[in-house]
Amino acid sequence: MSPEKQVALVVGASRGIGRQIAIDLAKNNYTVVVSAKTTSNPHTCVPFPPDPNSPASTINTVALEITNFGGSATPIAVDTRSPTSIQNLITTTITLHSRIDVLIYNSGAIWWASVAGTPRSRFQLMQKINPEGLYATIQACLRHFAAQAWKGRIIVVSPPIYSRFFRGKTAYAMGKVGMSVLTKGLAMDFQREGKSDMAITSIWPATAIESAATAQVTKRNPEEGRDLRKPTIFSDAVLAMLKAPTEVVNGLLDLDEDFLRREEGMTDFGRYSVVEGASPRRIMPRSFPRLEVEEQDDEGKRVESNALRGKAKL
Repeated sequence: MSPEKQVALVVGASRGIGRQIAIDLAKNNYTVVVSAKTTSNPHTCVPFPPDPNSPASTINTVALEITNFGGSATPIAVDTRSPTSIQNLITTTITLHSRIDVLIYNSGAIWWASVAGTPRSRFQLMQKINPEGLYATIQACLRHFAAQAWKGRIIVVSPPIYSRFFRGKTAYAMGKVGMSVLTKGLAMDFQREGKSDMAITSIWPATAIESAATAQVTKRNPEEGRDLRKPTIFSDAVLAMLKAPTEVVNGLLDLDEDFLRREEGMTDFGRYSVVEGASPRRIMPRSFPRLEVEEQDDEGKRVESNALRGKAKL
């Protein structure tokens, strides 16, 4: 995909990884729609730019950061718990920019605890923002990808699928793994339907990345910073995924470091360390189980529910 003034919608772009992705997309000549729930008047923000991991960083400050260096950015608020708000985001983006070439879904809610320690209300919140928000956002975009002759990319912040990920955070994992299942399933739809210019990919960090959550930890113990990487490793991997051929990334569940190492030939990751000279501990496995089975291509007799009900697909 050529990045010449293509339109990238980044959902969950007010802080941390999402902010960095939006900024680096703009530096690579994308027109960026910066979207999240938090808004503010960026002209009253002192100091500017704000700490990228603080509540002072909003879609408005991120958009102003981008326009200040000559990039193109539009802030549009969204509550990913609300399908109506999501539809308004997509409609407004199309009205302003006529198209969406890249959708990046970074919005997320987190609660790491056992099943007994996770209230049902917290479980429901995570499902609304994580898999349901992603599903609603993708569905709202699909008709516009169809209008663009099915040319586009979708990148989801969700992990490879493996059982250790469930330990101690089952409720959170149910939603995040569900997002990865959506990546796999939609990729199969694209492939089966001959949409060779469409790709959906999931990406996850190999090591802990500096964020609002880690800032609380390092404030108590600065030594913890030695195990952190800058969010630029994540945005560099996203940019590399967008440049890669669709057949390489469609349906891929990968890690930032692993993709850069394998596809970009990168071997030195020292520049991403928050503490110069440190070697952050990898928190993800070195390899993952294969999800395919021997009978992978055997669908049996396929029946579409829409066909049975007489409803047309996109």
